[in-house]
Amino acid sequence: MHSDRTDAAPPQPAPTGSPDRPATRPAPPTADDTRPDDGDRPEVTRPPRLLLPAAGGRWALVLALAVAASTTATLLLTALLARAVNQALGGAGTATGHRLIALLALLTVAEATAQYAAPRSGADAAARIRTMAIRRTLAAGPAAVARMPVGDLVARLTASAPQAALAAPALVYSAAQLLMAVVAVVALTLLSPLLSLAFLATAPTGYAVIRRQLRRTTHAGDGYQRTQAQLASGLLDALSGSRSIAASATLTREIERVLRPLPHLSRLGHELWDTQRRTAWCTGLLAPATQLTVLAVAGTQVAAGRLGVGDLLAALGYTGIGLSGLGTAQSLLDVAQARAGAARLTDVLTLPVRGGTSRPLPAGPGRLELRGVVVRRQGDVALDGLDLTVPDGSWTALVGAPDSVTSLVAALAVGLTEPDEGTVTLDGVPLTTIHPDELPTAISCAFADPVLTGATVQDALGLGPAPPPPWRLRGAARAAQADTFIRRLPDGYRTPMSSLVLSGGERQRLGLARAFARDSRLIVLDDATCGLDGATEAAALRALREETAGRTVLHITRRATVAAAADRVAWLHEGRVRAVAAHDELWPLAAYRDVLDGGTPGPRPAPVKASAGD
Repeated sequence: MHSDRTDAAPPQPAPTGSPDRPATRPAPPTADDTRPDDGDRPEVTRPPRLLLPAAGGRWALVLALAVAASTTATLLLTALLARAVNQALGGAGTATGHRLIALLALLTVAEATAQYAAPRSGADAAARIRTMAIRRTLAAGPAAVARMPVGDLVARLTASAPQAALAAPALVYSAAQLLMAVVAVVALTLLSPLLSLAFLATAPTGYAVIRRQLRRTTHAGDGYQRTQAQLASGLLDALSGSRSIAASATLTREIERVLRPLPHLSRLGHELWDTQRRTAWCTGLLAPATQLTVLAVAGTQVAAGRLGVGDLLAALGYTGIGLSGLGTAQSLLDVAQARAGAARLTDVLTLPVRGGTSRPLPAGPGRLELRGVVVRRQGDVALDGLDLTVPDGSWTALVGAPDSVTSLVAALAVGLTEPDEGTVTLDGVPLTTIHPDELPTAISCAFADPVLTGATVQDALGLGPAPPPPWRLRGAARAAQADTFIRRLPDGYRTPMSSLVLSGGERQRLGLARAFARDSRLIVLDDATCGLDGATEAAALRALREETAGRTVLHITRRATVAAAADRVAWLHEGRVRAVAAHDELWPLAAYRDVLDGGTPGPRPAPVKASAGD
């Protein structure tokens, strides 16, 4: 359902007085509600261990071997150059020339391999991680995914995956750089303890600066990701209630609400840049200071005859290698970003998957019941003890505001989400216990913005595990007032969907035809006629009466004409059913008229006996 209609998105937190949140109330905090405030330091509650297998791979191993070869060649090359210089100055010749050539060749090949393997490893890891997350998301289904805002979920699947994939290259380079720094200090000590003391007099300051900046970057990077997700969630939330926002003329206030996290995002972004600036400035100053200190000490040792000229060159070389440890700043920053991304993806990879136990759905007339249904979304109570019965064989219209809450009822009715409390049953069987493959046969859906998939128009209308026969598809298209414009297409029902440019009303008529074509006991229409003109809608409603005779219909709407055509209207207000009656009985109430898009009561259909539970 959420893939077919943006109004079905779960309601998100909104400021007081938001036109799409008049019916929600703050929910008590739960064990799952661990979201930090904007100014709080985010804490990772679960280590991202689930992503460790995906962080490796063939190219990560190639990268590790290439970096190991490059590190070994770099360390040996410095010692070999020092020996070659000492031999040349001592008149002993340069017998190490061929070794130098071999090491240079090894270093060149290793560096080239590492330069290719690093991005390839990251790309492969990102693909594996994203695949894992998407599979888990699809396996969890809409009910489990509703635990987090849609925008937040999209941000985790798109932005967090490549960040988590930085782990393998960053760890490899960090380990290599730290190892080179340790070996360099040991080599300086072997040349002269004074050289290592000179190095250690300045270099540790750089490492302390890096560690401090790393903590700042970890905090800012994780907060930046979270705030980006808040922006995305707010935007999708506003889109889901766009009609209510337009009707209440609160566009400016909604823009302010959506952009409220932007200043905090800006502060975090500036903090990230500031940490990189400080790190670059400190390391840029400490590196030459360390080199000059070691050079001064080495020069005095050469002057005193304790070191040779080749040893002086070796001291400078090992100092440069030791300072490569300062280069771990960027690698460790990548590690911090990878950890933050992995922690956010771990929340997706631990989404609960619906159990495999299910029961068959017995034959029945299509009676839908919601009893004591409570649904919480991001700290708000969207539905508060909802009791609603849709009698079998009747046509019930559900009206109310905001749109996202009424669409939430539609999502519950078709099993695309589950209540936090209460039960939703079809012919006495809880939807949560019915096998998912049986629901598309028992329940048909049509949406305000249907997604039409399939190679041809006929394929799109017959979408499902068992496509209806062509004659039934054409009958459903006639009932939905779609047959005429379909026949005018170049190839009629065999026209490729990829070649069509459809209006909103045409898309809705195809969506209606797709729902009518199935012999389902329950039909749920989520504002599925809002894009039709008056004449077309009236004809579609008349055909709906004939096409759905004997079947149960739940029609989510804000149009008075649709409510008037229904057997009865369930008026949803503040998360509960305020009244159930015929449209013309409710029409005198000003509060009822306020939630409709206008119109007149219209003719009242033949009464349908209400259930005892209503």
